[in-house]
Amino acid sequence: MNNNNYFSIQDIAQIGLMVAVIEVSKAALAFLPNIELTSFWLIMFTLYFGWKIIVVVPVFILLEGSIYGMNLWWIMYLYIWPLLVLIAWLFRKNTSAFLWAIISGIFGLCFGALCSIPYIVIGFSTGGFVSGLRAGFVWWIAGIPWDFIHCGGNFILMLVLYKPISLAMSKMGLKQL
Repeated sequence: MNNNNYFSIQDIAQIGLMVAVIEVSKAALAFLPNIELTSFWLIMFTLYFGWKIIVVVPVFILLEGSIYGMNLWWIMYLYIWPLLVLIAWLFRKNTSAFLWAIISGIFGLCFGALCSIPYIVIGFSTGGFVSGLRAGFVWWIAGIPWDFIHCGGNFILMLVLYKPISLAMSKMGLKQL
């Protein structure tokens, strides 16, 4: 943003490109179950573009809802992706590919547990507290094998891509915050 608190043309272009990179990467890997670059790009864009990620995330979420329809998974996106951005922001000074791979892997492992929250709420509203916990727990447990794949994919992708993408960002004149 410039001094007038307006988005510059460059800001708008960068935000659009970040969303496009995330969407294209997501589509390119859609044939692989729970292997995605969304986590990777949200972390990297948080590290290199700072405040602009605050606009990228809702635009990405709205675009996803527009393409695939707004269902229960979309509600999950409303808090899951901002949480990842917050975590990346808190650790933004770190430049260790291994630490970022661990963070990204843990996020993938926790993805199913985070997604169980709406099931807890729905179960609670229809059958009480125990019913809600049971609904969320069953949903989470059923998806644990996929969470392990998500964890491994996130870990490996971050470990392999962090340094080359960081180098590319620095060659474009960007610095990690």
